[in-house]
Amino acid sequence: MQSIKVFIRWRPLSTAESAAPEIDRTQQCHPSNKKASLAVTPPPSHKLARPWKSDSAFTRIFDASDTNKAVFDAVVGPTLPRVLNGGSCNFFAYGHSGSGKSHTIIGYDFEHSDEFGLCLSAARALYEHLNEINNGLEEKGGFMLGLCMYELRKNVAFDLLNDRCKCHIREGSDGKTHIRGETETLEDGKVRVRPIATKAGRTFDEFHAELLGGIQRRATGTSTVHDQSSRTHAVFEIEILTEELLEARDAVVERQSELVPVAKRATDIYLEENTKAFILTPEGKYAPNPDYQINQRVIDEAEAKKAEFESYVQKAEDHVSDIMKSSPHACLGGKLVFVDLAGSEYYHDKSTPSTPRPKQSPQEQQEGRQINTDLLSLKEVIRARAQGQTRIPFRSSPLTMVLREHFLARDGDDSVSAMILTASPSSQQFTATIDTLKYGNLIGVAGDKATGRK
Repeated sequence: MQSIKVFIRWRPLSTAESAAPEIDRTQQCHPSNKKASLAVTPPPSHKLARPWKSDSAFTRIFDASDTNKAVFDAVVGPTLPRVLNGGSCNFFAYGHSGSGKSHTIIGYDFEHSDEFGLCLSAARALYEHLNEINNGLEEKGGFMLGLCMYELRKNVAFDLLNDRCKCHIREGSDGKTHIRGETETLEDGKVRVRPIATKAGRTFDEFHAELLGGIQRRATGTSTVHDQSSRTHAVFEIEILTEELLEARDAVVERQSELVPVAKRATDIYLEENTKAFILTPEGKYAPNPDYQINQRVIDEAEAKKAEFESYVQKAEDHVSDIMKSSPHACLGGKLVFVDLAGSEYYHDKSTPSTPRPKQSPQEQQEGRQINTDLLSLKEVIRARAQGQTRIPFRSSPLTMVLREHFLARDGDDSVSAMILTASPSSQQFTATIDTLKYGNLIGVAGDKATGRK
């Protein structure tokens, strides 16, 4: 069973919100489980809304005065030993547009370290540890950080480190989800499908530059809620790598590209021979063709060639596994995943009927339905894992499909997950904030029940 920690982060009032009162909220710490509950009272303008009180489901509640550094030290910092031991940790920022998700995950001040987002702060801390580990190791054997960045819109991913290349989300025969770019046709009939790009940085400055470049390629748009709303989920993967591991993974892609035309030829020969071997009778049925005998030798030769190239792919994959097993330090493959979820502002506010919401465009309505589907699926996956269910609904949405690998860490070891609820204190955003808190409360309670807490 897996428990997930849930945090709340209140942001300051914006200039435009300063005239409206803040949401009346009171928090209480429960000594039995050292978790916090939150009581919220609706403002007078929300006549139909009722007071709401959470369970003791929140690990910590951050005030508006808490910096990104304070959030990092409490949420991400304690998980770094696990990552340095080869483990995997996931962090989600959830809330409506404008509540502070991107500020928390990415940050907007890239010069002052106290305001780095969680992703950049984590990279800086990991480089400090890796510099110590690398002492005495050969340059090529030294550890560094690799970065993958992509955003999800509906069932398509866009590679932010490869000119926003359009990628497709597919489940392979191995049961894993793969994100692949467009098919490239190479010389000699080779067909290559590149995975999401990984950019490696030997130093923090190199990593920093790659991250900033990817952020600039992220799509934003104007919605009825926020003028710079992220209409996509952004995923940032930080992995501890070596040059040898990167080269070995590239070799797997090359061997796969060599296999494709050989496997296709084997399939074509088999179909051609079997097509010639049968004829369509006047009754509309297929029967053996008395004038043609299947050339089994040709089929067997093609299949043997296919098996040969399959063995090359397997050998390349085995080499990747050998590198992981023979690493001089357990940190190789350790991974941090940060997810800046799309805004969850598509709710129905019936508490203030006299204040109609701006009408959404058809595109916003379509995006909203997909976002709601993704967020509901994520909640169900987290709850199912926390309760130890045998069937986890990863296939419910593209978002949960691509996160499957990160939830199911290697060697059967569960990953560690945390969710940061970003909340606006403005009474103008009361309904959206309550929806955010309720979502996090359900996840926190599910985790506590699974681990026996009350």
